Amino acid sequence: MNTNKAIQIIEKLKNYYPDATCSLDFETPFQMLVAVVLSAQCTDERVNKTTPSIFSKYPTVYDFDNMDLSTLEELIHPCGFYKNKAKNLKAAARTIIEKYNGEVPNTMEELLQIPGVGRKSANVIMLEAFHNPQGIAVDTHAKRISNRIGFSNESDPLKIEQDLLKVIPKEYYYDVNHLLVWHGRKVCTARNPSCNICPIKELCKKNI
Repeated sequence: MNTNKAIQIIEKLKNYYPDATCSLDFETPFQMLVAVVLSAQCTDERVNKTTPSIFSKYPTVYDFDNMDLSTLEELIHPCGFYKNKAKNLKAAARTIIEKYNGEVPNTMEELLQIPGVGRKSANVIMLEAFHNPQGIAVDTHAKRISNRIGFSNESDPLKIEQDLLKVIPKEYYYDVNHLLVWHGRKVCTARNPSCNICPIKELCKKNI
C-alpha cells in the first residue's frame, strides 16, 4: 500500500467516526498506565467499571507502591490475569518512584523500561497521557484491520506497526490509533464484519 491510499483510508474513517477517542478513563499519566496494563486481554468497558473505585482510594503511584499485593490483586481481579498484572503494577510503581521521581516518564525509551509496559502500551500512554504519539499502537483491532485492508501482511504487532509507519505520515498518528479501534469494534468486527456499510470498502484489498 502507498501513502496516498493510506491517507485516503484514514480520511474516510475520520469522516465516518468524527468522535473517535480513547475509551479508557483516567485523570493522570499513572492512571493511564494502570488502565492500559489492566486492558490486556480485557475489554476497556470492564476496565472502566473496575478502576473508579480503585482510583478514588488509591489515586497515585505512591498509593500503589504502598498497597499490599494481595489487596491490589483483589481490586483488579475482574480484569483477568490479576496476579501477573498486580505484580507488574507494583513493580511499575516502584520503578517510577526510584528512577523517575514518582512521575511517569514521557519518552518511549523510558516507558519501555517500566515493568508491564510493552511497545503497544507505551504508544497508548504517549498518545493519551502526553498527546505526543511516537508510533501506532497495534492491538487486536489494528492487527485485524491492517491485515484485512492491506496495510500489512505480517502477524507480529511490531512488524505490523513498522508497515503502518512506512505509509502513514506522522501527523495522522493521533487519529489512526483511535480510528482503527473504533472501526474494529463497530464495523470490521472479528466475526461477520459489516462490509456492506464499511466506509472504506472500495479501498479494501478484499474488493480490489
